[in-house]
Amino acid sequence: MDILDFRFDAIWNYRELFIRGLWITLGLTVVGYAGGLILGLFVGLGKLSKRKWVYYPAKYYVDFFRGTPLLVQLLLIHTALIPSIFGHSLGFFVSGAVALMLNSAAYNAEIIRAGINSIEKGQMEAARSLGMPHKTAMRLIILPQALRRMIPPFGNELIALMKDSSLVSMIAGGELLYAGKVVAGATLRPWEPYLTVAVLYLVLTFIFGKLISYVEKRFSNSYVPSPRKQRLSFGRTQAGG
Repeated sequence: MDILDFRFDAIWNYRELFIRGLWITLGLTVVGYAGGLILGLFVGLGKLSKRKWVYYPAKYYVDFFRGTPLLVQLLLIHTALIPSIFGHSLGFFVSGAVALMLNSAAYNAEIIRAGINSIEKGQMEAARSLGMPHKTAMRLIILPQALRRMIPPFGNELIALMKDSSLVSMIAGGELLYAGKVVAGATLRPWEPYLTVAVLYLVLTFIFGKLISYVEKRFSNSYVPSPRKQRLSFGRTQAGG
């Protein structure tokens, strides 16, 4: 089949399938990543704990989910874990979101652990010497500084997770790659659907990349608000005063 013989009607006739796949991909990414951030925070703090009963479960969790393929984790969760707990499958979206969340949490935990460890220990010691509890010092002093250093790897993990959501097609998930497979099978033309899927992923990656760049710039130490924002901020201050 010649790539120059590209038939747009093969895509247009199945546009609703691609649109649905796009929304499902976004939903899987958002749910999986949000859950992975929350769980990753607890696991990352667990790896920093000096209590063995907290440290070792967190360590083994990270080792398992970083040391095994996401596809294997997805199949285990969809075909074994969820049916054994609930007695039946809860659908591809729940299985996919749970697998992405658990996998993302392991990587986010390492990002959080490394980010916190990158802050000089003297800052925690100084806060404790002033009578500040460890949790308060971590929340008010250490984490805000570490967050600035975590943003770039957090962004990379978000983009990687969005692309990894294509693995949900292995359990008949209705995301983008699954839509491409269905259209390719229905039309017997692989170029059009798979190139369309590739372009849609490229567009999503570009949008996410722009958002991440903005957040990274916004939270960087060298960020300077635009003159208009400075005037608005000054006006609010004056009004409040």
